[in-house]
Order: sequence, then structure tokens, then C-alpha cells
Amino acid sequence: MGGYGSFSDFYDILTENVNYPQRAQYIADLLTANGIEGGILLDLACGTGKLSIEMAKRGFEVIGVDASGDMLSIAMNNAYESGVNILFLCQTMQELDLYGTINACVCTLDSINHLNDKEDVQAAFDKVSLFTEPGGVFVFDVNTPFKHREILADNTFVYDMDGVYCVWQNTPDEDTDTVQIDLDIFEEVEDGIYERMQESFCERAYEINELEAMLQKAGFEVINVYDELTVQPPKADSQRVFILARKK
Repeated sequence: MGGYGSFSDFYDILTENVNYPQRAQYIADLLTANGIEGGILLDLACGTGKLSIEMAKRGFEVIGVDASGDMLSIAMNNAYESGVNILFLCQTMQELDLYGTINACVCTLDSINHLNDKEDVQAAFDKVSLFTEPGGVFVFDVNTPFKHREILADNTFVYDMDGVYCVWQNTPDEDTDTVQIDLDIFEEVEDGIYERMQESFCERAYEINELEAMLQKAGFEVINVYDELTVQPPKADSQRVFILARKK
């Protein structure tokens, strides 16, 4: 996974379609339904902290962890402007190291897909398990193989935002279920004059049963798998699913 260097400056602009309050409430409802109301919550791969902030507003004591220092710098500014107190740590998912235990962990917006080896996913699940209290809950989402093969595929997407123009190009590898994603970002620095930046990263799609097996190996019991932002089971054409697990 890339470090999200130049991309971090434009991440919030290019993902403004993400409804973080809706996503946070969905997660909070899942946690409440499974006995987690408040307590210490880890937002793993928190990015610019938008979800962390929403979860803090809902009464959780939030720790945000991300591998990108650039993302975390923006996250700290976002948290300050929102008036919430969040501890941010610069760590990879595979090398998570907290000061104590947590009651719940969330990991959203296909962050797990950025781990391209099963060994890295297992290492991340093991670390989350290590720091989760018995009975604690782990909620995360993943892009599905369907999305990788049919939606991302070898397609190109263009985002024309105010002052920013982004070309998103995908290169799939069906043998490994990965998609190489190359971003060309053009920022308007003067009227009609743009500066070009590039960012590249790779995502891998995992089958649900693969993820369930890794969770069980890490000491979690899978409670349920849902189609994105619903409590309905996944469909054949689900693009993203949520997986809900409890620490044994």
C-alpha cells in the first residue's frame, strides 16, 4: 500500500460523497445491538479521521491509527476543528501496538483490501484480537471480488472537482484478485494552471469465507455478514460488505 502522500491533501475532497454521519450511526447501531455502548474504540486505518470524529461524537473514546503521517496530520486538524479529543497513532495495521485494551475496533472504506497478502491480513486480525477485550466487537468492511472484477476492472474514472481534477485508472490481475490503482491528480495553482501529482496503490479482494477463517484463527467468532449499510445478507452483486465479529 502506498503512503498516501500527495493524495492525502485531496482525500476529503475526492471522497466527499461518503456520508460519514450515516456510516458512523450504522456502525454505532451494530455495536449497540451487540452490547457495546461507549468505551474505547479503535478506528483502524482512520485516514483523515472523519469517521473517528463521528464516533467520538457518539460517546466513544476513540483511538485513530493510520500508516500515513500525512493523513494523520489532516486528521488532527479535522478533530481540532470539530472540538473532539482523539488520540492518533502512526502505525501499520500489521504492527498495531496500543497502550491497553479496547472494547471495539472499526476498519472501514476497504482498508483491509489494501493488505495484498493473506499473511498481512492475518497479522492485522491477530493484532486487533490481541488488544480487544473478551466480548469486544470488530466491525470492518471490504470491497468484494464482484466489485474488483466487474466495477473496478480495467475501467477509468474521472473526478472533476472545484480546483482539482483526478483521473483514476485501474489495472486488474485476475490471477491474484488485485487491482493496481493509479491516480493522476491535477491541482489548480493559478487560474487555468494545474500542477500534476501521482499516487499509486493496490487493492486485493478476498472471499468472505477466507476472511471468516482468518478471523476465527485470530480468536474471533463471526457474528454476521451484511450488505453495505444494511442488516441484509450480501447479494451476488454486492460491491462492499460489512463483517461483524466478536472476540472469544
